[in-house]
Amino acid sequence: MNWEQLLSLKRFGDTNKRLRKEQDETRLGFEVDYDRIIFSSEFRGLQDKTQVIPLSKTDFVHTRLTHSLEVSVVGRSLGRKVGQLLLKKHPHLESVHGYTMNDFGAIVAAAALAHDIGNPPFGHSGEKAIGAYFKNGKGCKFKELLTEKEYQDLCDFEGNANGFKILTESREGRAGGLRLSYATLGAFMKYPKESLPKKPTNHIVDKKYGFFQSEKEMFIDVASELGLSKRGNDYLSFQRHPLAFLVEAADDICYTIIDFEDGINLGLIEEEYALEYLINLVRGSIKTENYHALKTTEDRVSYLRALAIGRLINEAASLFMEHEEAILAGKFETALLEVSQYKAQIKDIIDISVKNVYRSKDVLNKEIAGYEILNQLLNAYGEMAFNYYKGHMSNYDNLLYNILPETVKLESDALYQNLLSVCLYISKLSDTNAMLLHKKLKGNIL
Repeated sequence: MNWEQLLSLKRFGDTNKRLRKEQDETRLGFEVDYDRIIFSSEFRGLQDKTQVIPLSKTDFVHTRLTHSLEVSVVGRSLGRKVGQLLLKKHPHLESVHGYTMNDFGAIVAAAALAHDIGNPPFGHSGEKAIGAYFKNGKGCKFKELLTEKEYQDLCDFEGNANGFKILTESREGRAGGLRLSYATLGAFMKYPKESLPKKPTNHIVDKKYGFFQSEKEMFIDVASELGLSKRGNDYLSFQRHPLAFLVEAADDICYTIIDFEDGINLGLIEEEYALEYLINLVRGSIKTENYHALKTTEDRVSYLRALAIGRLINEAASLFMEHEEAILAGKFETALLEVSQYKAQIKDIIDISVKNVYRSKDVLNKEIAGYEILNQLLNAYGEMAFNYYKGHMSNYDNLLYNILPETVKLESDALYQNLLSVCLYISKLSDTNAMLLHKKLKGNIL
Protein backbone atom coordinates (compact mmCIF):
# COMPACT_ATOMS: atom_id res chain seq x y z
CA MET A 1 0.00 0.00 0.00
CA ASN A 2 1.18 3.54 -0.64
CA TRP A 3 0.24 6.86 0.94
CA GLU A 4 -0.67 8.62 -2.32
CA GLN A 5 -3.56 6.20 -2.84
CA LEU A 6 -4.43 5.88 0.82
CA LEU A 7 -5.03 9.65 1.07
CA SER A 8 -7.58 9.68 -1.74
CA LEU A 9 -10.04 12.59 -1.75
CA LYS A 10 -12.44 10.71 -4.02
CA ARG A 11 -16.14 10.75 -3.09
CA PHE A 12 -18.99 8.58 -4.32
CA GLY A 13 -20.04 9.60 -7.83
CA ASP A 14 -16.84 11.49 -8.70
CA THR A 15 -15.87 11.36 -12.37
CA ASN A 16 -12.71 13.47 -12.08
CA LYS A 17 -9.79 12.92 -9.74
CA ARG A 18 -9.58 15.32 -6.80
CA LEU A 19 -6.04 16.60 -6.26
CA ARG A 20 -4.84 17.81 -2.88
CA LYS A 21 -3.04 20.81 -4.39
CA GLU A 22 -6.28 22.03 -5.91
CA GLN A 23 -8.19 22.00 -2.60
CA ASP A 24 -9.64 25.17 -1.13
CA GLU A 25 -7.47 25.71 1.96
CA THR A 26 -10.36 27.38 3.81
CA ARG A 27 -12.53 24.24 3.53
CA LEU A 28 -10.46 21.14 2.88
CA GLY A 29 -12.12 17.95 1.65
CA PHE A 30 -11.20 15.97 4.76
CA GLU A 31 -12.59 18.73 6.99
CA VAL A 32 -15.84 18.62 5.02
CA ASP A 33 -16.11 14.97 6.09
CA TYR A 34 -16.12 16.03 9.73
CA ASP A 35 -18.81 18.64 9.07
CA ARG A 36 -21.07 16.17 7.25
CA ILE A 37 -20.84 13.66 10.07
CA ILE A 38 -21.46 16.11 12.90
CA PHE A 39 -24.51 17.64 11.19
CA SER A 40 -26.05 14.25 10.36
CA SER A 41 -29.16 13.11 12.19
CA GLU A 42 -27.50 9.77 12.92
CA PHE A 43 -24.68 11.49 14.80
CA ARG A 44 -27.05 13.69 16.76
CA GLY A 45 -28.90 10.54 17.84
CA LEU A 46 -25.81 9.43 19.79
CA GLN A 47 -26.58 12.00 22.49
CA ASP A 48 -29.11 9.59 24.01
CA LYS A 49 -27.27 6.33 23.50
CA THR A 50 -25.38 4.34 26.09
CA GLN A 51 -21.61 4.44 26.30
CA VAL A 52 -21.18 2.34 29.46
CA ILE A 53 -23.93 3.30 31.91
CA PRO A 54 -27.36 2.74 30.29
CA LEU A 55 -30.03 5.39 30.88
CA SER A 56 -27.84 7.38 33.26
CA LYS A 57 -29.30 10.69 34.41
CA THR A 58 -26.06 12.12 35.85
CA ASP A 59 -24.39 14.97 33.98
CA PHE A 60 -20.85 13.60 34.05
CA VAL A 61 -21.40 10.11 32.61
CA HIS A 62 -20.51 9.77 28.95
CA THR A 63 -22.98 9.05 26.20
CA ARG A 64 -22.00 7.76 22.78
CA LEU A 65 -21.98 11.37 21.56
CA THR A 66 -19.61 12.76 24.20
CA HIS A 67 -17.43 9.67 23.85
CA SER A 68 -17.29 10.10 20.06
CA LEU A 69 -16.36 13.78 20.38
CA GLU A 70 -13.56 12.94 22.81
CA VAL A 71 -12.25 10.11 20.61
CA SER A 72 -12.27 12.55 17.71
CA VAL A 73 -10.25 15.14 19.66
CA VAL A 74 -7.69 12.49 20.64
CA GLY A 75 -7.68 11.17 17.06
CA ARG A 76 -7.02 14.61 15.62
CA SER A 77 -3.99 15.12 17.89
CA LEU A 78 -2.73 11.63 17.15
CA GLY A 79 -3.24 12.07 13.39
CA ARG A 80 -1.41 15.41 13.33
CA LYS A 81 1.50 14.05 15.32
CA VAL A 82 1.84 11.05 13.01
CA GLY A 83 1.30 13.26 9.94
CA GLN A 84 4.15 15.51 10.97
CA LEU A 85 6.46 12.50 11.31
CA LEU A 86 5.27 10.90 8.06
CA LEU A 87 5.91 14.06 6.05
CA LYS A 88 9.48 14.12 7.33
CA LYS A 89 9.89 10.50 6.30
CA HIS A 90 8.05 10.90 2.96
CA PRO A 91 8.66 14.57 1.99
CA HIS A 92 7.24 14.10 -1.52
CA LEU A 93 3.75 13.84 0.01
CA GLU A 94 4.05 17.52 0.88
CA SER A 95 6.34 18.85 -1.84
CA VAL A 96 4.72 17.02 -4.79
CA HIS A 97 1.15 16.37 -3.66
CA GLY A 98 0.58 19.17 -1.16
CA TYR A 99 -0.49 17.15 1.89
CA THR A 100 0.00 18.67 5.35
CA MET A 101 0.04 17.18 8.83
CA ASN A 102 -3.43 18.63 9.38
CA ASP A 103 -4.78 16.40 6.60
CA PHE A 104 -3.83 13.32 8.60
CA GLY A 105 -5.42 14.87 11.69
CA ALA A 106 -8.61 15.69 9.81
CA ILE A 107 -8.98 12.17 8.37
CA VAL A 108 -8.47 10.47 11.73
CA ALA A 109 -10.71 13.01 13.51
CA ALA A 110 -13.58 12.47 11.05
CA ALA A 111 -13.31 8.67 11.10
CA ALA A 112 -13.07 8.71 14.91
CA LEU A 113 -16.12 10.98 15.13
CA ALA A 114 -18.11 8.39 13.18
CA HIS A 115 -16.66 5.28 14.78
CA ASP A 116 -19.78 4.54 16.90
CA ILE A 117 -22.40 5.97 14.55
CA GLY A 118 -23.75 2.48 13.77
CA ASN A 119 -24.16 1.34 17.36
CA PRO A 120 -27.74 0.43 18.40
CA PRO A 121 -29.40 1.51 21.67
CA PHE A 122 -28.14 0.18 25.01
CA GLY A 123 -24.48 -0.22 24.07
CA HIS A 124 -22.88 -3.47 22.96
CA SER A 125 -25.71 -5.44 24.56
CA GLY A 126 -27.89 -3.89 21.83
CA GLU A 127 -25.77 -5.55 19.15
CA LYS A 128 -26.02 -8.87 20.97
CA ALA A 129 -29.79 -8.51 21.37
CA ILE A 130 -30.28 -7.99 17.64
CA GLY A 131 -28.03 -10.93 16.83
CA ALA A 132 -29.77 -13.19 19.36
CA TYR A 133 -33.17 -12.52 17.76
CA PHE A 134 -31.92 -14.06 14.51
CA LYS A 135 -29.70 -16.73 16.03
CA ASN A 136 -31.87 -18.06 18.87
CA GLY A 137 -35.14 -16.11 18.76
CA LYS A 138 -38.05 -15.94 16.37
CA GLY A 139 -35.78 -14.66 13.62
CA CYS A 140 -34.04 -18.02 13.26
CA LYS A 141 -36.85 -19.04 10.88
CA PHE A 142 -35.31 -16.76 8.24
CA LYS A 143 -32.15 -18.86 7.97
CA GLU A 144 -33.44 -21.06 5.17
CA LEU A 145 -34.54 -18.01 3.14
CA LEU A 146 -31.19 -16.20 3.19
CA THR A 147 -27.71 -16.89 1.91
CA GLU A 148 -25.17 -18.03 4.47
CA LYS A 149 -23.44 -14.64 4.54
CA GLU A 150 -26.71 -12.69 4.72
CA TYR A 151 -27.82 -14.74 7.70
CA GLN A 152 -24.43 -14.33 9.38
CA ASP A 153 -24.67 -10.54 8.95
CA LEU A 154 -27.84 -10.63 11.04
CA CYS A 155 -26.74 -13.22 13.61
CA ASP A 156 -23.58 -11.23 14.38
CA PHE A 157 -25.14 -7.81 13.87
CA GLU A 158 -22.14 -5.50 13.92
CA GLY A 159 -22.08 -1.79 14.75
CA ASN A 160 -19.05 -1.22 12.52
CA ALA A 161 -20.82 -2.68 9.48
CA ASN A 162 -23.97 -0.77 10.36
CA GLY A 163 -21.89 2.41 10.57
CA PHE A 164 -20.47 1.82 7.09
CA LYS A 165 -24.04 1.37 5.86
CA ILE A 166 -25.17 4.64 7.46
CA LEU A 167 -22.21 6.54 6.00
CA THR A 168 -22.50 5.16 2.47
CA GLU A 169 -26.05 3.95 1.80
CA SER A 170 -27.82 5.74 -1.04
CA ARG A 171 -31.40 6.81 -0.60
CA GLU A 172 -33.68 9.17 -2.46
CA GLY A 173 -32.06 12.60 -2.63
CA ARG A 174 -28.88 11.39 -0.92
CA ALA A 175 -26.83 9.30 -3.34
CA GLY A 176 -23.78 7.78 -1.68
CA GLY A 177 -24.95 8.52 1.85
CA LEU A 178 -22.88 11.28 3.45
CA ARG A 179 -20.45 11.13 0.50
CA LEU A 180 -17.33 11.12 2.63
CA SER A 181 -13.86 11.00 1.12
CA TYR A 182 -12.63 7.47 0.55
CA ALA A 183 -9.61 8.15 2.79
CA THR A 184 -11.94 8.84 5.72
CA LEU A 185 -14.07 5.77 4.90
CA GLY A 186 -10.89 3.68 4.79
CA ALA A 187 -9.76 4.96 8.19
CA PHE A 188 -13.24 4.21 9.54
CA MET A 189 -13.09 0.52 8.46
CA LYS A 190 -11.47 -1.23 11.41
CA TYR A 191 -12.47 -4.67 10.12
CA PRO A 192 -12.36 -4.61 6.30
CA LYS A 193 -13.87 -8.03 5.74
CA GLU A 194 -17.26 -9.71 5.30
CA SER A 195 -18.99 -11.66 8.05
CA LEU A 196 -17.81 -15.08 6.84
CA PRO A 197 -15.52 -16.82 7.44
CA LYS A 198 -15.76 -15.96 11.11
CA LYS A 199 -12.43 -15.36 12.86
CA PRO A 200 -10.29 -17.56 10.60
CA THR A 201 -7.07 -16.14 12.15
CA ASN A 202 -5.86 -14.15 15.15
CA HIS A 203 -5.23 -11.13 12.91
CA ILE A 204 -6.86 -7.93 14.25
CA VAL A 205 -8.89 -7.61 11.03
CA ASP A 206 -10.60 -10.95 11.71
CA LYS A 207 -11.87 -9.94 15.16
CA LYS A 208 -15.17 -8.70 13.68
CA TYR A 209 -16.46 -7.69 10.24
CA GLY A 210 -16.93 -4.31 8.60
CA PHE A 211 -19.71 -4.35 6.01
CA PHE A 212 -23.01 -6.04 5.27
CA GLN A 213 -23.58 -7.88 2.01
CA SER A 214 -25.84 -4.97 1.00
CA GLU A 215 -22.78 -2.64 0.91
CA LYS A 216 -20.43 -5.14 -0.72
CA GLU A 217 -20.00 -3.24 -3.99
CA MET A 218 -19.41 0.06 -2.21
CA PHE A 219 -16.86 -1.58 0.03
CA ILE A 220 -14.99 -3.04 -2.95
CA ASP A 221 -14.99 0.37 -4.64
CA VAL A 222 -13.48 2.06 -1.57
CA ALA A 223 -10.89 -0.69 -1.01
CA SER A 224 -9.85 -0.64 -4.67
CA GLU A 225 -9.53 3.14 -4.84
CA LEU A 226 -7.36 3.19 -1.73
CA GLY A 227 -5.21 0.28 -2.90
CA LEU A 228 -5.84 -1.80 0.23
CA SER A 229 -4.00 -5.12 0.04
CA LYS A 230 -6.27 -8.13 -0.40
CA ARG A 231 -6.03 -10.86 2.22
CA GLY A 232 -8.50 -13.58 1.34
CA ASN A 233 -8.64 -15.57 -1.89
CA ASP A 234 -11.97 -17.27 -1.32
CA TYR A 235 -13.63 -14.43 0.59
CA LEU A 236 -13.56 -10.66 0.76
CA SER A 237 -10.96 -9.40 3.21
CA PHE A 238 -8.39 -6.61 2.98
CA GLN A 239 -5.58 -5.21 5.09
CA ARG A 240 -6.52 -2.19 7.16
CA HIS A 241 -6.03 1.35 6.01
CA PRO A 242 -3.03 2.42 8.14
CA LEU A 243 -4.92 5.33 9.70
CA ALA A 244 -7.53 2.87 11.02
CA PHE A 245 -4.89 1.87 13.56
CA LEU A 246 -4.87 5.46 14.82
CA VAL A 247 -8.69 5.61 15.02
CA GLU A 248 -8.61 2.38 17.02
CA ALA A 249 -5.86 3.74 19.29
CA ALA A 250 -7.84 6.93 19.96
CA ASP A 251 -10.87 4.84 20.91
CA ASP A 252 -8.77 2.53 23.08
CA ILE A 253 -7.21 5.48 24.89
CA CYS A 254 -10.57 7.10 25.59
CA TYR A 255 -12.52 4.10 26.76
CA THR A 256 -9.60 2.90 28.90
CA ILE A 257 -9.14 6.19 30.71
CA ILE A 258 -12.54 7.86 30.52
CA ASP A 259 -14.73 4.85 31.33
CA PHE A 260 -12.46 4.43 34.35
CA GLU A 261 -13.06 8.09 35.21
CA ASP A 262 -16.83 7.57 34.97
CA GLY A 263 -16.55 4.65 37.37
CA ILE A 264 -14.67 6.80 39.90
CA ASN A 265 -17.12 9.70 39.63
CA LEU A 266 -20.07 7.33 40.08
CA GLY A 267 -18.51 5.84 43.20
CA LEU A 268 -18.21 2.40 41.61
CA ILE A 269 -14.42 2.53 41.97
CA GLU A 270 -12.86 3.82 45.20
CA GLU A 271 -10.93 7.04 44.60
CA GLU A 272 -7.79 6.22 46.57
CA TYR A 273 -7.58 2.78 45.02
CA ALA A 274 -8.27 4.08 41.52
CA LEU A 275 -5.92 7.05 41.50
CA GLU A 276 -3.00 4.76 42.21
CA TYR A 277 -3.65 2.97 38.93
CA LEU A 278 -3.65 6.25 37.00
CA ILE A 279 -0.53 7.41 38.82
CA ASN A 280 1.23 4.19 37.76
CA LEU A 281 0.50 5.13 34.14
CA VAL A 282 1.79 8.71 34.34
CA ARG A 283 4.52 8.37 36.96
CA GLY A 284 7.26 10.91 36.33
CA SER A 285 4.92 13.43 34.69
CA ILE A 286 3.03 14.59 37.78
CA LYS A 287 3.82 18.04 39.17
CA THR A 288 3.41 17.20 42.84
CA GLU A 289 2.68 20.72 44.03
CA ASN A 290 -0.07 21.21 41.42
CA TYR A 291 -1.58 17.82 42.13
CA HIS A 292 -1.78 18.26 45.90
CA ALA A 293 -3.42 21.66 45.44
CA LEU A 294 -6.46 19.94 43.91
CA LYS A 295 -9.25 19.55 46.47
CA THR A 296 -11.93 17.43 44.76
CA THR A 297 -12.03 13.92 43.36
CA GLU A 298 -13.21 15.25 40.02
CA ASP A 299 -10.26 17.66 39.72
CA ARG A 300 -7.69 15.07 40.74
CA VAL A 301 -9.07 12.53 38.29
CA SER A 302 -9.22 15.15 35.51
CA TYR A 303 -5.58 16.10 36.08
CA LEU A 304 -4.39 12.50 35.92
CA ARG A 305 -6.68 11.74 32.98
CA ALA A 306 -5.16 14.58 30.93
CA LEU A 307 -1.64 13.35 31.67
CA ALA A 308 -2.57 9.75 30.85
CA ILE A 309 -4.19 10.63 27.52
CA GLY A 310 -1.22 12.81 26.54
CA ARG A 311 1.23 10.04 27.37
CA LEU A 312 -0.72 7.42 25.42
CA ILE A 313 -1.08 9.71 22.38
CA ASN A 314 2.71 10.08 22.26
CA GLU A 315 3.12 6.34 22.77
CA ALA A 316 0.67 5.43 19.97
CA ALA A 317 2.32 7.88 17.54
CA SER A 318 5.74 6.46 18.34
CA LEU A 319 4.53 2.88 17.87
CA PHE A 320 2.87 3.75 14.55
CA MET A 321 6.09 5.19 13.14
CA GLU A 322 8.12 2.29 14.50
CA HIS A 323 5.86 -0.17 12.65
CA GLU A 324 4.86 2.00 9.67
CA GLU A 325 6.60 -0.15 7.06
CA ALA A 326 5.04 -3.34 8.43
CA ILE A 327 1.63 -1.63 8.52
CA LEU A 328 1.93 -0.54 4.88
CA ALA A 329 3.03 -4.07 3.96
CA GLY A 330 0.04 -5.57 5.78
CA LYS A 331 2.30 -7.39 8.24
CA PHE A 332 1.25 -5.68 11.45
CA GLU A 333 -1.48 -7.84 12.96
CA THR A 334 -2.48 -6.28 16.28
CA ALA A 335 -3.73 -3.05 17.85
CA LEU A 336 -1.02 -0.45 18.51
CA LEU A 337 -1.52 -0.39 22.27
CA GLU A 338 -1.17 -4.17 22.39
CA VAL A 339 2.58 -3.66 21.84
CA SER A 340 2.83 -0.67 24.16
CA GLN A 341 5.28 -0.47 27.05
CA TYR A 342 2.24 0.54 29.12
CA LYS A 343 0.26 -2.59 28.23
CA ALA A 344 0.31 -3.91 31.82
CA GLN A 345 -0.91 -0.61 33.30
CA ILE A 346 -3.67 -0.37 30.68
CA LYS A 347 -4.75 -3.94 31.42
CA ASP A 348 -4.94 -3.20 35.15
CA ILE A 349 -7.22 -0.21 34.53
CA ILE A 350 -9.47 -2.14 32.11
CA ASP A 351 -9.73 -5.08 34.52
CA ILE A 352 -10.95 -2.77 37.29
CA SER A 353 -13.47 -1.14 34.93
CA VAL A 354 -14.80 -4.53 33.82
CA LYS A 355 -15.24 -5.74 37.39
CA ASN A 356 -16.60 -2.58 39.01
CA VAL A 357 -18.32 -0.74 36.15
CA TYR A 358 -19.20 -2.93 33.16
CA ARG A 359 -20.40 -5.76 35.42
CA SER A 360 -21.95 -3.66 38.17
CA LYS A 361 -25.51 -4.67 39.07
CA ASP A 362 -26.87 -1.30 37.95
CA VAL A 363 -25.35 -1.69 34.49
CA LEU A 364 -26.36 -5.34 34.14
CA ASN A 365 -29.94 -4.69 35.23
CA LYS A 366 -30.35 -1.90 32.69
CA GLU A 367 -28.75 -4.03 29.96
CA ILE A 368 -31.28 -6.78 30.72
CA ALA A 369 -34.09 -4.26 30.28
CA GLY A 370 -32.57 -3.01 27.02
CA TYR A 371 -32.16 -6.57 25.77
CA GLU A 372 -35.86 -7.27 26.35
CA ILE A 373 -36.93 -3.99 24.73
CA LEU A 374 -34.99 -4.69 21.53
CA ASN A 375 -36.18 -8.28 21.39
CA GLN A 376 -39.82 -7.16 21.53
CA LEU A 377 -39.25 -4.51 18.85
CA LEU A 378 -37.64 -7.09 16.58
CA ASN A 379 -40.44 -9.59 17.19
CA ALA A 380 -42.93 -7.03 15.88
CA TYR A 381 -40.94 -5.42 13.08
CA GLY A 382 -39.17 -8.59 11.96
CA GLU A 383 -42.53 -10.29 11.45
CA MET A 384 -43.86 -7.23 9.62
CA ALA A 385 -40.83 -7.20 7.29
CA PHE A 386 -41.34 -10.92 6.59
CA ASN A 387 -45.05 -10.50 5.90
CA TYR A 388 -44.33 -7.59 3.56
CA TYR A 389 -41.97 -9.88 1.65
CA LYS A 390 -44.63 -12.63 1.49
CA GLY A 391 -47.33 -10.14 0.46
CA HIS A 392 -49.61 -11.03 3.40
CA MET A 393 -49.63 -8.02 5.69
CA SER A 394 -52.02 -8.11 8.66
CA ASN A 395 -53.83 -5.02 9.91
CA TYR A 396 -51.28 -4.80 12.73
CA ASP A 397 -48.41 -5.04 10.22
CA ASN A 398 -49.91 -2.16 8.24
CA LEU A 399 -50.10 -0.04 11.37
CA LEU A 400 -46.44 -0.73 12.11
CA TYR A 401 -45.50 -0.03 8.52
CA ASN A 402 -47.35 3.29 8.46
CA ILE A 403 -45.46 4.71 11.45
CA LEU A 404 -42.06 3.93 9.94
CA PRO A 405 -40.02 6.94 8.78
CA GLU A 406 -40.11 7.59 5.03
CA THR A 407 -36.43 6.65 4.84
CA VAL A 408 -37.25 3.01 5.69
CA LYS A 409 -37.98 1.20 2.44
CA LEU A 410 -39.28 -2.37 2.21
CA GLU A 411 -39.38 -4.51 -0.92
CA SER A 412 -41.60 -7.43 -1.92
CA ASP A 413 -38.75 -9.47 -3.39
CA ALA A 414 -35.84 -8.89 -0.99
CA LEU A 415 -36.24 -10.40 2.49
CA TYR A 416 -32.61 -9.71 3.48
CA GLN A 417 -32.97 -6.03 2.58
CA ASN A 418 -36.24 -5.80 4.50
CA LEU A 419 -34.77 -7.36 7.63
CA LEU A 420 -31.67 -5.19 7.39
CA SER A 421 -33.85 -2.09 6.92
CA VAL A 422 -35.77 -2.95 10.08
CA CYS A 423 -32.52 -3.51 11.99
CA LEU A 424 -31.17 -0.20 10.71
CA TYR A 425 -34.34 1.58 11.83
CA ILE A 426 -34.16 0.07 15.31
CA SER A 427 -30.41 0.66 15.57
CA LYS A 428 -30.90 4.38 14.96
CA LEU A 429 -33.34 4.72 17.86
CA SER A 430 -32.03 6.43 20.96
CA ASP A 431 -32.28 4.58 24.26
CA THR A 432 -35.28 6.72 25.24
CA ASN A 433 -37.07 6.39 21.89
CA ALA A 434 -36.57 2.63 21.94
CA MET A 435 -38.25 2.54 25.36
CA LEU A 436 -41.11 4.77 24.17
CA LEU A 437 -41.71 2.64 21.06
CA HIS A 438 -41.67 -0.49 23.21
CA LYS A 439 -44.31 1.04 25.50
CA LYS A 440 -46.42 1.94 22.48
CA LEU A 441 -46.31 -1.65 21.21
CA LYS A 442 -47.34 -2.81 24.68
CA GLY A 443 -50.41 -0.58 24.51
CA ASN A 444 -49.11 2.10 26.87
CA ILE A 445 -49.49 5.44 25.07
CA LEU A 446 -49.27 7.66 28.17
